[in-house]
Amino acid sequence: MTTRSEPIFDPLSFARRGPGRREPLTPTQIAQIERTVGRTPEVMVKVLPKGTNSLQSVKNHIGYIGRRGKVELTSDDDEKLQGKGVADQLVADWDLELDSLRGKSDLTASNKKSAPKLVHKVLFSMPPGTDPGKVLTAVKNLCREEFGLKHRYAMALHTDEPHPHVHVLVKAMSEQGERLNIRKATLRKWRSRFAHHLRQEGISANATDRFVRGATMSQKIDGIYRPMRDSWRISTHMQNREQLVAAELLNGALRVESGKSKLVQTRKDLVRGWRTVSDALATAGQMELARQVVRFVDQLSPAQTEKEQIAARLRANRKARDRENEPAR
Repeated sequence: MTTRSEPIFDPLSFARRGPGRREPLTPTQIAQIERTVGRTPEVMVKVLPKGTNSLQSVKNHIGYIGRRGKVELTSDDDEKLQGKGVADQLVADWDLELDSLRGKSDLTASNKKSAPKLVHKVLFSMPPGTDPGKVLTAVKNLCREEFGLKHRYAMALHTDEPHPHVHVLVKAMSEQGERLNIRKATLRKWRSRFAHHLRQEGISANATDRFVRGATMSQKIDGIYRPMRDSWRISTHMQNREQLVAAELLNGALRVESGKSKLVQTRKDLVRGWRTVSDALATAGQMELARQVVRFVDQLSPAQTEKEQIAARLRANRKARDRENEPAR
């Protein structure tokens, strides 16, 4: 049975209701505000889009998350799977070959769309230091709620990197013949439920939209995100971006990106929304939390485009090098 998802609090929608029309903040909303302004660790739920519509790519991914037989997978019926034959076993048990043939038969000469997804690849992750076993338990509980007796799934916990994360492979077609479509609202719900189940395990976890937290850096695809996150990796994408920004700085001017004005206006709206929340908390007698909200707003990072953030970092690095090269006095 699926448990009702906790709504993610949005200070903008709260502020838009206007004076006198706002309902009192609920205990759930207040708890989320406390977590957000207290900068509780945020959960990450990400869908990996590639390699989902062919049998071989599915088998390759099963081999990857099982680390070629070194990592144990857990199925939807709590069966432990490990070894070389796991990929073939899951493909057979889930009737993916039949789904693949059915998808090919649906394609015609006039319909040149790619074959439908056989599976969805979902990644659940938490920051370094989080108990891996509790992350796995939280994901198991979420998957039972969302997919139990409907979509077949299997998962694997990875602890070979600082941040514990769980790869979940979900069959796209349910046992009842209904296809799973993952939308933004779906991901928002999964993030909320993942954070909820982590808290049930005693792990501090929060799920808010990046916009609500004042984040302005655009989200990256996995191939760019992972090198940015891990210091031992090299992101050629970001290297190229830095070179372009450095060239503009060398020429004496940083060209303003087209989205700058919208970014500034969005930040103004966000600040106004959070200040409305602070006023509502003060009216309700939550004075300390109201002050925390004000401090949170005052400490938001500047509303900068990615190019401006790169330029600021390059300038800071240049100043640091200049200080190091200054002759001793």
